[in-house]
Formats: sequence, C-alpha cells, structure tokens
Amino acid sequence: MAKSSVSKILDMHNTITAKDLDSILTLQVNTLKTNPEKSKFIPPLMVWGPPGAGKSSIIQAVANREGIGFIDFRLSQVEPVDLRGLPVPNKEEKSVEWFVTAEFPRDPKSRGILLFDEISAADRSLQVAAYELILDRRLGKLYSLPDGWLVVAAGNRTEDRAVATTMSSALANRFMHVEIDPNSEDWIKWGAANDIHPAVLGFIKTRPENLFSIKNQNLERGWPSPRSWHRVSEMCKIYDKQKTNNYYLLEKIVYGLVGNSAGIDFMTYYKLNEEFDDILEYMTNPAKTIKIPLENDRKWAMCTSMVYLLWKGTSKEDEAKRIDGFYRICMELGAKNADFATYAMSTAMLGPTEQESQNHAMKLFDCKERYTEWAKLFGKAMKKHSRIEV
Repeated sequence: MAKSSVSKILDMHNTITAKDLDSILTLQVNTLKTNPEKSKFIPPLMVWGPPGAGKSSIIQAVANREGIGFIDFRLSQVEPVDLRGLPVPNKEEKSVEWFVTAEFPRDPKSRGILLFDEISAADRSLQVAAYELILDRRLGKLYSLPDGWLVVAAGNRTEDRAVATTMSSALANRFMHVEIDPNSEDWIKWGAANDIHPAVLGFIKTRPENLFSIKNQNLERGWPSPRSWHRVSEMCKIYDKQKTNNYYLLEKIVYGLVGNSAGIDFMTYYKLNEEFDDILEYMTNPAKTIKIPLENDRKWAMCTSMVYLLWKGTSKEDEAKRIDGFYRICMELGAKNADFATYAMSTAMLGPTEQESQNHAMKLFDCKERYTEWAKLFGKAMKKHSRIEV
C-alpha cells in the first residue's frame, strides 16, 4: 500500500460529527467543572475542518449551554507581543515588567473555554508564542490560566483553499486532534436539538448536497456551509416574527449568505414550509382535519415544522396537547410514510444535552397508549433506521 494511502486511512479515524464534537467538549468541560485540578491531564483539543463547517459556533454553543465563559482569541489577528505580554520599564526598580493582555481570564474560580481560532492561519512566530500557554497553561511567571478553563484551537486544512499554514510538529504534538465532517444527517440531528429553523432542516434533508458546497462556488461571496445555513436559520426566525411578507428582502439576505443557486432553491422550499402555519392547530386542535401533502419535499417540511413546534409549549397542558397532536399527525401519515414518521420520532427525541434528550424521550414514552399505537405501526421501520428501541 502506498504511503499516501496509509496516511489517508489513518486520518479517517479522527473524523467526527458535529454531535461528536459537542459530546467531547461537554465531557471535558464538565470534568473541569467538578475537578479543575485535572486541567493538566486533559489534553487541549485541536478541531480541524473546512471553512464554514461550524467549528467555532459549536464550541461557543457548548460554552453558552453550560453557562461558562468563552474567549475567542484569534491568533491570525494579533502580534506575538499581544500573547506573550508587553514590556514596560519600571524606573524605580530599574527593571522591566511584562503586562499580559486583559482578555485572558484571571479569576481562579472561573470556568470557560479559551479558543485559539484560526490557529492554522497564524504564522510560525505566533504559533511558537502560543506553545507555552497551550502546553503548560501559563506564560512564564507572568500568567497562569485558571484550572477551570479548557484550551481549544480550531483551524482550516491546507487543502481547503483558505488561508492556512502547516502546523509545526512541536505544536501539533501538544494537541488531541479531531477533524469535523460536515455530514448532512448528523448536522440535521444537531440542528434539531439546537433550534435551527425547520425550513433549513427540511431543505437540507431533501437537498443534502447543499449543506456544504465549495465546488464551482464564488468563494469571495456567500456559499453553502453549516455556518452560513445557521445564519440563514437565524434570519428566517427574525423574518417569521416580523411577518412582513417581504420575500424580496429575505431573498437578498439568503442569497448573500449561501449564494444564488442554493438560495433560489431554498426560497422555493421556504415558501412550501410557510404553507404549514396551521401545523400548530393540527397539533393542538383534535377537531382540525389533518391533510397530508402528496409531495415528499412538502412532507419533510411538515415533519420538520411539527418537531420544531413540539417542545415550545408555554405550559404543561400546552405541551401535552402538542405531544398528542404529534402522535395524531404521525398516525395520519400511515405505514406508507414510515420514513417520515420515524424521522419525526427520532428528531423529536433530541435535545441540546443528553439529559434533555432523555427527558424528551420519556415524555413521548409516557403517553403509553399513543406510543404503543405508534410503535405497532412504525416499530419495524424505526429499528431498521435507528438505534432507538421501540
């Protein structure tokens, strides 16, 4: 076997999904929360991946969810002196004092993630300046990183057509390396658990090739990536709240984020998704006649909207109505649409944390009569397409 082939095979072993990255970070952060003295034994994490893969947004989302600090220190935008400290003469002592940047945390009881983003875009002098802080969590006698802080770095690969320099072996050996893969199915699961707009989830479900597309794109303008779709999601939520029906404005926003080709296709799908404004009534009003669309893309739109609305109840009574309506819509889909019903169930069980995922699953299981009915119709399909036992 050729040497290049061996390298490629070995590199595949550290490829992870967005959910995997979330889980690894959560494990490390929670370990430092309860046992900060273990900071010297938890290896710094280096996250590789193409531009727009959502590396930094996933890292920040974990920090926000866990209620800890987050500092994004961009090595490509600073000088070595910004990291090592600024020499200031002390005339009385006839010596030089060093002032370290105020961006770094000082409170010994604080918890957080210190992210060295775009580390692969930094020149060697900056990478060398970062060695000591990454390896020993200190800068000489000037500064020590509090034990409750996790060190993480992120960067693009040299083959990604982005600004990137090769990492020295000395720095590389300091890290535990993972490479994030923008996989559509895993990103959809992550998105369903992190409040991504249903139109975006449904569109990527029907057009997975549009999650990340760098080929034949104008990389000086907007192009499809997990990061840009996350931003489309946020803009769609803002647009939905305003209810202006100004499609022209939303189109320009979407085109500016993901480009014209993917943008045109998404806006067509978004308009389909808007037809399901009455899904909440389907879920909360048993007297409402449920109409299942014939086209598959509209079925995906219906299911993603249903799951998006499921856990947004304002009270226990409201949530109970939505769960009951969820089951009624699934049963109306029928056995011929088992793929849609199992997709709805598997994504409905997801939450931003393992505990919330378990809570969602238990709430669905606790409706024993409804769940038994659902499992009887879709149980075999669920076992075939997922690991969830029914």
